[in-house]
Amino acid sequence: MTTIHRLPTLLSTVLLVLVWFSPLAAEETLPLTSGQTVYVPAYSHIYHGNGEDRLLLTVTLSIRNVSSSASMTITTVNYHATEGGHLRRFITKPFILGPYGSERFVVPQKDDTGGSGANFIVEWQSDKPISPPIIETIMIGSQNQLGVSFTSRGQAVRK
Repeated sequence: MTTIHRLPTLLSTVLLVLVWFSPLAAEETLPLTSGQTVYVPAYSHIYHGNGEDRLLLTVTLSIRNVSSSASMTITTVNYHATEGGHLRRFITKPFILGPYGSERFVVPQKDDTGGSGANFIVEWQSDKPISPPIIETIMIGSQNQLGVSFTSRGQAVRK
């Protein structure tokens, strides 16, 4: 009889331990790589209201080297329109991003050429395999009493 009364307590304890430590077990080791081509979604405007009103947005592309010991070389930062056409080359020559370094590129709010499906293509390389950088866009805009901000994370499309 005592065993039956302890069963709910034992099950609760086991469940609590599993829930508490499951994030540790869920962590995965990121694969190291020595370079990638990264597609980063961006939005120079979004639609609101009845779907016809546009809210122009400032777009900031952020590239962050998460390595504590290795530099990376950024070789390409290109901005593309919704239809895929090339709009702008942000760098004319490669540059080095040191350990824990970051760089940003801004598309002003008044520049709506990218559209609601704009994107960046970022290419980087390193002399040795490292953890991939965090590459994301931050969009922010306001009009009258409407204000929005959101982010979009890049996705490696080629190694």
